[in-house]
Amino acid sequence: MKFRTLLIAAAAITAPLALTSAPVLADGGIFVGVNQGNVAVGGFDTVSYFQGDGVPVKGDARYTVEYMDAEWHFSSQANADAFKENPAAYAPQYGGHCAWAMSRGSLAPGDPQVYKLVDGKLYLNVNKQVQQMWLKDIPGFIAKANAAWPTIPEGKRFGD
Repeated sequence: MKFRTLLIAAAAITAPLALTSAPVLADGGIFVGVNQGNVAVGGFDTVSYFQGDGVPVKGDARYTVEYMDAEWHFSSQANADAFKENPAAYAPQYGGHCAWAMSRGSLAPGDPQVYKLVDGKLYLNVNKQVQQMWLKDIPGFIAKANAAWPTIPEGKRFGD
């Protein structure tokens, strides 16, 4: 049990440091990942999080929307059109960075497969261990992250 606690603590401590060694931001501050070029949210269709059973699906480069200096891929033209109509409704909070790390004023990569919809908004976490901590006080962490987000320098954030 102690080893598991230490492992979770190590993940929590190192998560905000994950960005220090790799260029992972598009010019507009959308987290685009290390090996994804300029593709937001790892190429996942952000509209799909809000449909059906809420399980995200990978987008297809045939249905690409340019938004905030990043490419957003969608699984259908209908989803691409829905995003174009209201990108703020579908884009993840904090530019796709980890919501828990943001609650501590840090940028860490959000994993598009470790997510939670809260009050109609998409939040990503860096990994499942961090998400378990975040789930213990979602409203508190969101309040802290919302306060920290404006302190991130221009060029590293979006959605103001």
